[in-house]
Amino acid sequence: MVQILRCGRATLEIGRRTLIMGILNVTPDSFSDGGRYHTVERAVERAREMVAQGADLIDVGGESTRPGAEPVAAAEELARVAPVIRALAVAVPVPISIDTYKAEVARAAVAAGAGLVNDVRGLQGVPDMAAAVAELGVPVVVMHGMREHVAGQPPNYGDLMAEIKDFLRRSLALAEAAGIPGERVIVDPGFGFGKTAEHNLEVMARLGELHELGRPILLGPSRKSTIGKVLDLPVDQRVEGTAALVALAVAQGVDIVRVHDVREMSRVARMADAVMAHARLGRLVGGGPA
Repeated sequence: MVQILRCGRATLEIGRRTLIMGILNVTPDSFSDGGRYHTVERAVERAREMVAQGADLIDVGGESTRPGAEPVAAAEELARVAPVIRALAVAVPVPISIDTYKAEVARAAVAAGAGLVNDVRGLQGVPDMAAAVAELGVPVVVMHGMREHVAGQPPNYGDLMAEIKDFLRRSLALAEAAGIPGERVIVDPGFGFGKTAEHNLEVMARLGELHELGRPILLGPSRKSTIGKVLDLPVDQRVEGTAALVALAVAQGVDIVRVHDVREMSRVARMADAVMAHARLGRLVGGGPA
């Protein structure tokens, strides 16, 4: 089923093919590309490049969410993202997403031209975030975020996917209570957030369970440390590992993938979409020859 999602001045067509969310970090310390796009000019140049390579939307972030990163005050985060979003609103034709868990930043970013909020804390980080998103009238991504655990010790789960789904159900309930229509909410299992490499591999193996929530699914596996641990590779050599995860995500019905390497992952998604479309057609017509 195809869903048209209005994101401010632009729209997203969800369900016809896998969409590509291009990552644009305007931070000095992001784990993969920190400091590369810290000026408006360089950020706009990169966004245009990603759109030309196949990005369906651009996700702008002004605070690093890598493990151990220092929190950033809302004023500093806004100083980083607002000028970039204002410039992108006239420079690129695709929707712009603001990657933040702060209501103040979300409001200012949407006023600057963002059409979607990507909340790594799933509307559960600050008390007024759900109300802010409802007031803004834009779609929101709710992600299963950081799990509280003892410092220096790995996070511990019982049934990992059950806990992820329970968390996301709470996010969906918060959205509904605030007046956010259900069709505006996208869920994200939080690959790489508060999870060990084994946890992340389990998430990948069980992605299909998220369809129980009845919402579009976003996944952000790009260049994550799990790839580095499995393949023993640094951040700048994780394209193939990311490609494998993107293909597996498409096969399990993920609607949006959030990536750094847009050209490569757009091609991977298109190829995987073609295979899955053929598989669906085969089931509809009764399979291959007897």
